Amino acid sequence: QVQLVESGGGLVQAGGSLRLSCAASGRTFSNYYMGWFRQAPGKEREFVAAISWSGGRTTYADSVKGRFTIFRDNAKNTVYLQMKSLKPEDTAVYYCAAGRSGGSSRNGYDYWGQGTQVTVSS
Repeated sequence: QVQLVESGGGLVQAGGSLRLSCAASGRTFSNYYMGWFRQAPGKEREFVAAISWSGGRTTYADSVKGRFTIFRDNAKNTVYLQMKSLKPEDTAVYYCAAGRSGGSSRNGYDYWGQGTQVTVSS
C-alpha cells in the first residue's frame, strides 16, 4: 500500500507559477512510476505528466508541454509538479498517482492522493 498526500495548491493569477508536491509513504517509492492528473468541474480526470521510477523519463500532455515540469526526489519520497505560465484553463483539482506501469492512462496507476485545488484567475 502507498499513501499519497498532495500539497501546494492555491489561487494564482494567470501567468503565475505554483509548485505542487506529493509525499509518499508506505512501500518503496522508487519502485513506482508517478503521475499527475487533473479534473476540472464537469470534466473527466485527465493526464498531465508522468515520470519513471528513476526520473530519467518524463511524459507530458500537449496542453502543458513547455509550461509544466515533473520531477522527483526519491530520497525524500516526493514527486513535484512545477507549473509556470498558468492559464485559467489549468484550474482543476490536481491528483498525484503511483503505479507499476505509469504512462498517460489512469489504468497505469494503483494509488491516488486526495487532490489539491489549483485555481487560476484571469
